[in-house]
Amino acid sequence: MNLPPLKKYSRRLHKQRGVVLIIALIVLVAMTLAGIGMMRSVDTGSIIAGNLAFTQGTIHGGDRGVEAGITWLTSQSAATLQQDQNAGYFANWQDNFNPTTFDWTNQATHLAADSSNNTASYVIHRMCNMSNASVNAPSQACVKLQAMSSGGSQGGGSYGNLPLANTWQVYYRITARTVGPKNTVSYVQVMLF
Repeated sequence: MNLPPLKKYSRRLHKQRGVVLIIALIVLVAMTLAGIGMMRSVDTGSIIAGNLAFTQGTIHGGDRGVEAGITWLTSQSAATLQQDQNAGYFANWQDNFNPTTFDWTNQATHLAADSSNNTASYVIHRMCNMSNASVNAPSQACVKLQAMSSGGSQGGGSYGNLPLANTWQVYYRITARTVGPKNTVSYVQVMLF
């Protein structure tokens, strides 16, 4: 038997015993850090998706506010629409109107909360420069659309019919604000005549 080669082999094993353990610990730490990073990434993605869902819910609540404003607007007489109302209606366009700084608590119409706990409010502005005056009053400036239709069938012209003269449609601006869960706020603004 040759003892010297066995002695050489045993020395090599003795030198390599701790290297594998150190490499395994480094790989384990790297895998742990990668797992924590992926977990945080998934959590952040879930939070972002949840916030987007809340924002979409408040936008739908804003649509509900706009529809309530249209319903109120179409049920009023022309004389009522010439004057400011307590229910969030202004007969002028208010040059300094800013939805983010407007007093929504005291000057808007509020709707009951929906099933998602979104509360909508709306305010309507007649697009004229003066309140308490008709659309045709002197020095009244309004954003309006002149009617261009004629008396024919299906909106087409026909002989012997005159177009409607001096008919004006005034524009109105409805601004709705919705406050939802987690302090989500959305604004929806619509111009209509």
